[in-house]
Amino acid sequence: MSDSALSLIDSLKFENGLIPAIVQDEKTGDVLMFAFMNKEALKLTLETKIAHYWSRSRKSLWKKGETSGHYQYVKEVLVDCDEDAVLLLVEQVGGACHTGYQSCFYRKIDGKVIGQKVFDAEDVY
Repeated sequence: MSDSALSLIDSLKFENGLIPAIVQDEKTGDVLMFAFMNKEALKLTLETKIAHYWSRSRKSLWKKGETSGHYQYVKEVLVDCDEDAVLLLVEQVGGACHTGYQSCFYRKIDGKVIGQKVFDAEDVY
């Protein structure tokens, strides 16, 4: 990892040790998911080019796809203007959502499902 990347990581505004991460399909532009990263997750992501996140519920680091095989190969990481959020542009293998959908944003506010289910979650988890 370059010195400039390390320097930028140190300048990011991690609130309570976490920074919001928006994940977008690099080809379609579809928003796939939202998660949080700590510094270790961001550094691992940059080093391995596979998305790593911080689970607030489990209070642990996790590599996306480690259980399901639905990895996110990171093509680029962008930082917002306030340096308090990151955007990951990824190549998604399989679905991004643990419920089986391509995107975690698969339903409208009225509950109508508009997303595409790409795997059966019961077969994976």
